[in-house]
Amino acid sequence: MNLLRTTSGLPIGFRRTRSAWQQDLAALLAFARKASFSFVDFGPIDASAARSVVSDGVAIGTADLLDWSSMVSPDAGQRAAAVIANASHMRSLAGVGVTRFLTVIVPAEPAAARRDNFAWAVDSYRSLARAASELGASILIEGAPGRPPHFANLACTPSDLRAFIAEIDSPAIGVNYDPSHLVRMGVDPIRFLREFASRIGHVHAKDTLILPEARYEHGSLQQATFAQPFVYGAFDWRYVLPGRGSVPWKEVFSALAEVGYEGKVSIELEDADYLGPAEREQQGLLEAARTLTAC
Repeated sequence: MNLLRTTSGLPIGFRRTRSAWQQDLAALLAFARKASFSFVDFGPIDASAARSVVSDGVAIGTADLLDWSSMVSPDAGQRAAAVIANASHMRSLAGVGVTRFLTVIVPAEPAAARRDNFAWAVDSYRSLARAASELGASILIEGAPGRPPHFANLACTPSDLRAFIAEIDSPAIGVNYDPSHLVRMGVDPIRFLREFASRIGHVHAKDTLILPEARYEHGSLQQATFAQPFVYGAFDWRYVLPGRGSVPWKEVFSALAEVGYEGKVSIELEDADYLGPAEREQQGLLEAARTLTAC
């Protein structure tokens, strides 16, 4: 089987979602094999299920850490328990060969002061990074900024991510590079890539479509009074398949080659035009793969 790769040779896979057909593990793996995807990313998955995936001939790209918000709780006991649970989770999956763990720094109290949430996150992730280092594993931060009204997630902007990495001071802390979030926030995705190149351990292939007319109507700061937000989006932007938005993918892959990235590229399907029936979602994944193989 010729596995899907970008023109620069990077393996292409996709992230499992909560849709019904993807929750059927056998159906998911059958599709991945038939379409020649190189791997599948998973949310929280236990060692038994991970072993089944690998024994079925499908590689695992990343697995999520557990209960992200407990890692950023104001309760020290809750944070400590989350660190212990996640260290055990990483240890069990490392035994199956999974060493890349995805997280989003999601505060349990989004209305709390950002500096307090930052300090709590540093406290827990510093401890977890020690456990990851012992396993030869990486904790990869995806910079999804979160939901209104607080947009409270941490380590999303270059300033906060730079500070977070410096505070923890561990090679186990890495970056899941997802340019769709950067475009959404108005951050230059290529400059970001070059600055954090040494920390990038995984890439999410998702795009952001900026909607000029909707931005005129609603702006980019306030919530609309009458309009409804897009699924996987807001009022003036939405996530789409790679190639349907503003991310300069050829420039992204050129920059990845320049900095020597040799990891995986994972399609994250959050384009509302391709959500729903299994056939439609599979079409979206295949269309995204065709775009990426041409980059």
